Amino acid sequence: MFSEYIKKYSWDKVHDMIYAKTSDDVEIALGKKKCTLDELMALLSPAAETYLEQFAAKSHDLTIQRFGKTIQLFAPIYLSNECLNVCTYCGFSFGNKIPRKTLSEAEMQTEFQFLKAGNFEHVLLVTGEDAVHANPAYIAKSIAIARKSFADVSIEVQPLNETEYALFKDSGCDAVLVYQETYNPEVYKTYHLKGKKANYTYRLDTPDRIGKAGMNKIGLGVLLGLSDWRTDAFFLALHLNYLEKTYWQTRYSISFPRLRPAEGVESVEHPVSDKQFVQLICALRIFDHEVEMSLSTREPEYMRNHLINMGVTSMSAGSKTNPGGYSSSPETLEQFEISDSRTPEQILELIIQQGYEPVWKNWDKALTAH
Repeated sequence: MFSEYIKKYSWDKVHDMIYAKTSDDVEIALGKKKCTLDELMALLSPAAETYLEQFAAKSHDLTIQRFGKTIQLFAPIYLSNECLNVCTYCGFSFGNKIPRKTLSEAEMQTEFQFLKAGNFEHVLLVTGEDAVHANPAYIAKSIAIARKSFADVSIEVQPLNETEYALFKDSGCDAVLVYQETYNPEVYKTYHLKGKKANYTYRLDTPDRIGKAGMNKIGLGVLLGLSDWRTDAFFLALHLNYLEKTYWQTRYSISFPRLRPAEGVESVEHPVSDKQFVQLICALRIFDHEVEMSLSTREPEYMRNHLINMGVTSMSAGSKTNPGGYSSSPETLEQFEISDSRTPEQILELIIQQGYEPVWKNWDKALTAH
């Protein structure tokens, strides 16, 4: 389990090693066909900030070699904002006294029909972490219903056990996304005050349970803004590297959520600048040529416009982050504030204008019969 594997590494020691890297170390890493974890530290270091042009070019070339000039489109569907966790950065936090809603079968069907009419084939079903309203039976049923309309169904829900993930796979689930938020165990405690999510180790081992259940794809990520992004990015890469070797038949994706304004969120403790954000994405692409990289509508228009060429392989479009937000319930609470509010049609046009092909269907899965 990764919770045992990670004990080989000290957060403070890794932090100091990253910040000690020099421009010579960066140039050595850039010259390698395949980077080691030590060389990734150089790519993430402050010394690498003056190499962004080289980073972008190499990241672009590596992405084209593996994925071609394609961008896959998907949409999140929020099924429930009920949540029993107290997390200081999230609009769904239990302590926020706001309207709560869990979609009925009829309501989710309406959401599905809305997105299906917009040509979406990839959807991400999202719930808060509530074992009563968004329990495994509800999630499995939602997956089965969604699978009747869409070619690819992913979920982002509460961490569960291996048996429950196997149930989701049997129901038609293709991928499970679970973000550690931060790999700094001491900082983690300060943000996750109550609820099941307060258990750092249980969350840390969730991708292992997903992998053991034989899920087709696992999505990882950290919430940028909670702790030092450079060190968190190293541990994210360490986790990815461990999983790729342990569950080698599984595909992997990384998401890059930057902390956004939400109910109860007053400030960002460790802000990540746009330049640092570009450095992060390019560094991880140079480190791992095969991983899929996803960019959400958390990011503003100008960032999403430019990052198409720098390693991203999938983007959400026209996203709503509240239950029923596409069709019927605009008044329910959003999990976070959307930054890029362009329509799917506008995103489609943007992708084409940049010489890329928008992809609605997962051809990798179709060709491998997964």
